Amino acid sequence: MDGSRQTPAEVCGVWSTCLRDFFFLISYSRGTAPCETLSHLRGPTAMKFKALLISLLILSTSILFIPQSQAAGKGWRYWGYFQAAPGATKWTAAMTGPTVDIADGAVEGWSFVFSSDDVPSLSPKVKPNFATICAGVKSDKDTKRIGLVIEYGSKAWAPKGESPRKTITTCVRTAKTSQGIDVLGQATKIRADSSGLICGLGGYPAKECGVEIPTPKALVKTK
Repeated sequence: MDGSRQTPAEVCGVWSTCLRDFFFLISYSRGTAPCETLSHLRGPTAMKFKALLISLLILSTSILFIPQSQAAGKGWRYWGYFQAAPGATKWTAAMTGPTVDIADGAVEGWSFVFSSDDVPSLSPKVKPNFATICAGVKSDKDTKRIGLVIEYGSKAWAPKGESPRKTITTCVRTAKTSQGIDVLGQATKIRADSSGLICGLGGYPAKECGVEIPTPKALVKTK
């Protein structure tokens, strides 16, 4: 959601390089670095190299051993998208946005969540039981039925001055060509940004759109 943040792959690449150099420096300090490298480190150069080693050791220690409360200080508040294929009994986090085809008998789930590196996003509490959700809606050859659950999350991470709405559980009869976004739009008003990110459902939240916030106190892990 934030273009300035590095992807996990980019972070891993940077850390791989740092750790490689870090462990090489440790091996040098122990006299186990390659001889051809050591042969070029004499006099002032060796002193500079040793100073660099000490600096990196201090820096690495401060980075690698950040207190958990600091490392998990922030996360994201947004509308999470979940799916359950026909016959499935558990939610699965969607790997795409809602502009995808949905099979007849599937259940779509939306949950206003908070998540971070240490706090996973929560799927809707209502189980994706298609038979129960669509029990009173008859099928026909021209349309498809999709179960839909919209859960407005907890007061613990609700935007200031706003309160979560009552969970919506409904069965949507829609055209066979309808995508996830069409199913959602038949049940509630959608507010999205220019990129297509779902910002608000049914007026909640009122203005924000996928914001970074401090970890709610109710979710902070204590030892």
